[in-house]
Amino acid sequence: MAACANHLAPGLQIGPVRLTGRVLAAPMAGISDQPYRALARRYGATLATTEVVAARPDLVVSHQSRQRAGHVGERGPISVQLLGANPKEMAAAAQHSADHGAHIIDINMGCPAKRVCRQRVGSALLPNELLVSRILEAVVDAVTVPVTLKIRTGWNPASRNAPQIAAIAEQAGIQALTVHGRTRACGYHGPVEYDTIRTIKTRVSIPVIANGDIDSPARAKVVLAYTGADAVMIGRAAQGQPWLFARIERFLSDNYDPGDPPLAEKRDTLLGHLQALYTFYGEDTGVRIARKHVAWYTAALGDYPAFRASFNRAQSAGTQLVLAEEFFLLLAEYAAGAA
Repeated sequence: MAACANHLAPGLQIGPVRLTGRVLAAPMAGISDQPYRALARRYGATLATTEVVAARPDLVVSHQSRQRAGHVGERGPISVQLLGANPKEMAAAAQHSADHGAHIIDINMGCPAKRVCRQRVGSALLPNELLVSRILEAVVDAVTVPVTLKIRTGWNPASRNAPQIAAIAEQAGIQALTVHGRTRACGYHGPVEYDTIRTIKTRVSIPVIANGDIDSPARAKVVLAYTGADAVMIGRAAQGQPWLFARIERFLSDNYDPGDPPLAEKRDTLLGHLQALYTFYGEDTGVRIARKHVAWYTAALGDYPAFRASFNRAQSAGTQLVLAEEFFLLLAEYAAGAA
């Protein structure tokens, strides 16, 4: 992937909303709850969009999904992502979200999950360009806050129509576009189509945000330079290492990668994340949700399956916290012995 010239001015303008950086946290189903978003912001994500909110009641997966999308007391700017296929329902959901504090409405046309696409929403909308246009126009007309859109490059490799969708989006009044550089059929596998993102950037004047396999500061800078995109969105790469947002932002602004924080900070971050989960969900649910986050943290630290197994067997918040503290004590001892 050869590099080309790209402006690397700080910040990102989305309509009237001025963001201070160019590293955004991706909305991820089952992950982007308030505790995660707060952590992402603490480590430098300039925007952390909520988990998707279904415009139609029967698309809502669970009470937990609605809970994760809540943003009461959260510092702004608040971006709420909506999912649906009916223009009137999407417009009403956008109005409701704006009336309840959203500063940005984001429309999901990128989710590749089978359960979502079976309902003909998410990335399943991409082949229907007329319906895409109607949805976008209805939502933009319904609210005074800026509306953004997240898409993939198409439904499958034979129908990569993201440049056409981008043009439709700009015409409809969309204020920024995030592109995950794979088709729905590709899921999260195979090479990312940075060429497609680059093509889109040459064809629209609205901000374009690059997404897909951006897992290091160096990668982020190369992707921005090659595609001409205005910002990057980080998803799976930040699971278990939220400090990645800060590393990337610092590298983009100062050409300096500070590296991972010390082990003590990683410990405090994990323990704080666990406490936030217990507080947000209650102990029983928080204990269950904590298990996947700890799996990601330990994977980033070097795996440790025995600790994960004991942590997953724990049935109380207190036991999980004790196990996590003991785990980091052992890591510190190993590090001291290796020094």
